[in-house]
Amino acid sequence: MHPQSKKPSPMKPRWQRRKDARPEEIVTAALQVFAQHGFAAARLDDVAKEAGVTKGTIYLYFENKEALFQEVIRQTVVPILAAAEQEVRDWKGSSATLLRHMVQGWWTTVGKGSLAGVVKLIVAEATNFPELTRFYYKEVIRRGHQLFAQVLQRGVDSGEFRQVDVLLTVRLVIAPMLMAVVHSQSLYRCIREPFDGDRYVEAHLDMLLRGLAPAPIGELNHA
Repeated sequence: MHPQSKKPSPMKPRWQRRKDARPEEIVTAALQVFAQHGFAAARLDDVAKEAGVTKGTIYLYFENKEALFQEVIRQTVVPILAAAEQEVRDWKGSSATLLRHMVQGWWTTVGKGSLAGVVKLIVAEATNFPELTRFYYKEVIRRGHQLFAQVLQRGVDSGEFRQVDVLLTVRLVIAPMLMAVVHSQSLYRCIREPFDGDRYVEAHLDMLLRGLAPAPIGELNHA
């Protein structure tokens, strides 16, 4: 009588993700793919490969590529805005120092990192994906404009900044920062010329703060 053969036990994987960590890992991978390829060219297969999951796993958490992109924005950009809003509420120093801090902070957290690819994506593909653009405007751009408007109005009200059209000036604050991203992410990568973003930002701040400073009485009399 032969001994009863035992069925081989299934092999256990060498490692296993925590289920609750998967959405976060997928979002992190998606940020890299979107930043590198843009929205149109980004494929969920590439995201799955980057995250170390199957494409089907992505669909367990996200309905489609658009929903995944929206979650990328909510988890990466929106928290930065929320932190900046809290800083503005708590700030006790001068408005000029606060404005400098806000611009330099944006460049450090967004303009110099992988989030710069998202900014480039929005600039390049806005008209091709209007629904995503409207989402990004509501979640990011409008809040960012309101944030800088608060800083500028704070300086105007205290007399630290001269009287300006605050909403128009917000655009003048932000536009050079967007161009810095375009230069560093696109133009200068093609022409192979060096682009010193830190010096660019410092030059922008120098001109901006000089332009916002109240004019001396003598200059006002001769205007």
